Amino acid sequence: MKKAFQVVLYIIIAIIATIFIYWLSERVLSRISAHRDESALSKDITVYIMSNGVHTDLVLPVKNNQMDWSILFPLSNNKGTDTTYSYIGIGWGDKGFYLNTPEWKDLKASTAFVAATGIGETALHITYHKSVVESELCYKYMIDTVQYQSLIDFVKSSVEYDAQNKPIVINTNAQYSDSDAFYEAKGSYSMFYSCNTWTNTALKKANMPAGIWATLDKGILSHYKK
Repeated sequence: MKKAFQVVLYIIIAIIATIFIYWLSERVLSRISAHRDESALSKDITVYIMSNGVHTDLVLPVKNNQMDWSILFPLSNNKGTDTTYSYIGIGWGDKGFYLNTPEWKDLKASTAFVAATGIGETALHITYHKSVVESELCYKYMIDTVQYQSLIDFVKSSVEYDAQNKPIVINTNAQYSDSDAFYEAKGSYSMFYSCNTWTNTALKKANMPAGIWATLDKGILSHYKK
């Protein structure tokens, strides 16, 4: 009995130590800047980094000379019929979380296990916005055309396409509003590569403020606070 108790105790200690090391590593690495040198190009494209308190989105212009996102992610896939949007929010994450966990109270152990271990599917959540307001969870940042092209290429590389080379829309009633839709995505979500890691990776590729490694939104946002 005593030996069994010791085994259980060691397991508990190991779990606590692992969680602490994970949290500390994320806390440190997400705050260390991976930002490279600034370019000399004109920065006249407005983008936003937006969080809902847990999950981050890239918020980009719906249309400019480089990209028309409404062609890649048609507004007709939304529940609503409004087409007067200025910005598009793009987030990546575990498909089960997106579709089955609209609120934390809806989280199931099975959903959390699949997400943490990376054995589930992923999805892109596309949300159209009429306007964007800066706040402690939403930061504006100006970028140039080269940086924007990096974001465009990164998002496109995350999309799962059908035989006609069109993004595969997920037919579901789990949309959060009349202005959003879900699409099949590439990649595996896990405790080491979360929705926020995806955002952080996009920012690094576009030479925007970002951490070395981030799985939580706070580490990413820390680089944009003035």
